[in-house]
Amino acid sequence: MKSLLAGLTLSLLSVFAVMAVIRPRPQSASPAARPTRTPVVVELFTSEGCSSCPPADELLSRMAKQQPIANAEVIALEEHVDYWNELGWVDPFSSREWTARQQVYAGVLGNGNAYTPQMVVDGKTEFVGSQSRKAWQAVQQAAAEQRARVTLRPGNSPDFGTENLSVRISKLPETPGRDTAEVWLAITETGLHSAVKRGENAGEDLHHAAVVRSIRKIGEAKPGDETSFSGDATVPLRAEWKRENLHSVVFVQGKKSRRILGAATIPVAR
Repeated sequence: MKSLLAGLTLSLLSVFAVMAVIRPRPQSASPAARPTRTPVVVELFTSEGCSSCPPADELLSRMAKQQPIANAEVIALEEHVDYWNELGWVDPFSSREWTARQQVYAGVLGNGNAYTPQMVVDGKTEFVGSQSRKAWQAVQQAAAEQRARVTLRPGNSPDFGTENLSVRISKLPETPGRDTAEVWLAITETGLHSAVKRGENAGEDLHHAAVVRSIRKIGEAKPGDETSFSGDATVPLRAEWKRENLHSVVFVQGKKSRRILGAATIPVAR
């Protein structure tokens, strides 16, 4: 009798053990649909010779990497101006082109002065580039506005020193005052840094977000629901640029108003 009870007990324990092992897992809820993010171009005019600029560089880098604003895709353009180069340190990423671009903004946005660090959101709102609260607010407001749809596809590059890109723009809203809508292609590079030896940032190792390497106009777009612009663009890439860190950025910008009406970015084809 004892052996019978012992056997029955072992059998029941075995059943419970199997039930414990094969107990079904609760089904997880299906993931929520990923919210749509509106591309917003955030430009930072900066310089390695400016002691006030590193906090702004860090803010732009954080916005680009973390994408902390729920409804927006921050597209960073870090443009190093050249007017600090006479004050002890020549910024290796600086260009007169970016200085000229900033001066146009100075005239259009009403302050009349070029300074660093200056952040410009979608070509219409400017402020000191280290002011995170203003940056958040400006990006949120820009993301809520009507935008053109910009679609980018990598083309076949004939050689390693160029980038070919197919660009299509649709649903371009009417530009203020029937302004000309220009289409621009920028190349940016991440992962850049400098060990600054002179000037206001002497002794600092400065890291950058998305340094603009080139910007060129590739055409003009017309407002409308259907295709506003369609074409292919080829841009040369310099040998010292690291292709794996490069991105193509296409944006539509009013010629007079400087307002950015749509944008998109993709990595440069490897």
